[in-house]
Amino acid sequence: MALDPQTMREPLEIKQQKRGDLVAEAIKRLITEGNLLPGDRLPREIELQQMFAVSKSTIREALKSLEVQGLIKVSTGPSGGGMVVEVPLERTFQLMQNYLFFKEVSIDDIYTVRQLLEPELAAGAVPHLTEDDFAALENNMSCCSPASHDRSELLRQRQADVDFHDILAAANPNSFLRFTCELVNEMIRQLIVFGNETPRKEHEKFGTANVNIHRQITDAARAGDVERVRSLMQFHMQEARTYIKRMNGKLRGRLILDSDIADMQQRVRSQSGAAASVPVKTARAPRKTAAKVAAKVATKAGVKARVKAVAKKAPAKPVATTRATPRKKG
Repeated sequence: MALDPQTMREPLEIKQQKRGDLVAEAIKRLITEGNLLPGDRLPREIELQQMFAVSKSTIREALKSLEVQGLIKVSTGPSGGGMVVEVPLERTFQLMQNYLFFKEVSIDDIYTVRQLLEPELAAGAVPHLTEDDFAALENNMSCCSPASHDRSELLRQRQADVDFHDILAAANPNSFLRFTCELVNEMIRQLIVFGNETPRKEHEKFGTANVNIHRQITDAARAGDVERVRSLMQFHMQEARTYIKRMNGKLRGRLILDSDIADMQQRVRSQSGAAASVPVKTARAPRKTAAKVAAKVATKAGVKARVKAVAKKAPAKPVATTRATPRKKG
């Protein structure tokens, strides 16, 4: 295809990154190449200023950007600064839903994904379930039994049904499968709504069917029958899709607010009981051994030395563009 001569004569506009963005990218590089783990601290603001030769406001802008992304947590005070954290699921869900807000996603789309993933998730969790996990599954089934006639309580139970799947997810050692299923589960809790005309009996039928199949899955998991768990979960996903469509369930398109994230975090904290030890058991990043911690404490430079060593590898050209113009004396 021939290029338009008029277009070729017009200069192309090359957008230059802001200083804060450049510094945020450089700090990401330090975290990656310095192999920093959740809990490791970044150098203090004044040290980052010296490292990148930029102003305090530029450093704070970069740190705020990384905090919004969920990569670090910033504290104030003399000993304050940035600390590397594990990106929370809630923040990831918010970003994913903001992306999907502009896409066409249906109930069928979601349950097509669940029907593929949930059976494997449950089957893979079976060998790793503990007594605490089974206690959490039992507690979930007792909470979701449709004994209440209050409509708001029935709606809450439909959301709590999904917690059963999160307990299984936490026990599965496949971190990517677990992450994907947890995101889908959060989408179901936050975005699926039922019409006001949905009869109470339909909610009760759906709740009873969920508890019954959850009971069968739990019993099969206790017996260590991986194939039966996989088969039951496959049936469960087909049945759930049928019920939701029959109850006129819809996916509401909306952007997830920060207040929604706070609600999610509160719900997760309130659920931490019998299964509180499960996420630790399946930690995404290995915890440091006592020897490594002792060695780190014994080295005065600590994380700072690792970060500075990596900083030397950072390309000089982008950093040079972030230097503030010195003020003229007088």
